[in-house]
Amino acid sequence: MSEELNKNPEENQENKQPEAAAKAEAPAEEASGKQSSSDDSNTEDATANLPSRFKGVASDSEDDKAAKRGRRGRRDGGGRGGRGERAESEWTEKVIQIRRVTKVVKGGKKLSFRAVVVVGNQKGQVGLGIGKSNEVVGAIQKGVLAAKKSLITVPVHKKTIPFAVKNKASGSIVVLRPASEGTGVIAGGAARAVIELAGVENILAKSLGSSSPLNVARATLKGLSQMRTFETIARARGKGSVKEILF
Repeated sequence: MSEELNKNPEENQENKQPEAAAKAEAPAEEASGKQSSSDDSNTEDATANLPSRFKGVASDSEDDKAAKRGRRGRRDGGGRGGRGERAESEWTEKVIQIRRVTKVVKGGKKLSFRAVVVVGNQKGQVGLGIGKSNEVVGAIQKGVLAAKKSLITVPVHKKTIPFAVKNKASGSIVVLRPASEGTGVIAGGAARAVIELAGVENILAKSLGSSSPLNVARATLKGLSQMRTFETIARARGKGSVKEILF
């Protein structure tokens, strides 16, 4: 027997190596099993000590977390018909002019922008505003806020203005006349922008004098602000009805 062991020492060593590895793996598996069982018991103890409203939170799975994320997205407006959807505003904005203004100061030049903006709802309300800022976007935003603060109401009669009017603003003169159905807006430049946002569909307009967009818009807005309905004029004259004025 001893001779066989001496003859094959290498084979005996190879047989011993798997046995030693198996013995080493057995304690490691037992230790990991004990650790996992201890972790499970610790988790169960921890969840058992939690209040009832937190037990479900502690044992959330990946599917539960994904479902919660989906509900949160729908609640924030990501789903169909969510509250995050913005309602379309009835106000329409048009930028008439953007000017770059350079001011000479001590140490150089200061650059800024001026924006002339018209805001209207095409239902008889329109306003003009001017905004100044170091950036174009800021100037436009300030112009929109200023325009909404200076809204006027235009009495539209059969999609046109009640009567003709002529107004002047600085060097610009604008003439506005009513037109029949199907004529459209016969105007250009700043006057057209103001008239369209006011909701007038048929009108004749002519700009005289200076062609400055700001002054033309001011003259147009001034003429629209002087518009009055026939009922208002009848009451001012002490008449009982509109027929007494017309006939």
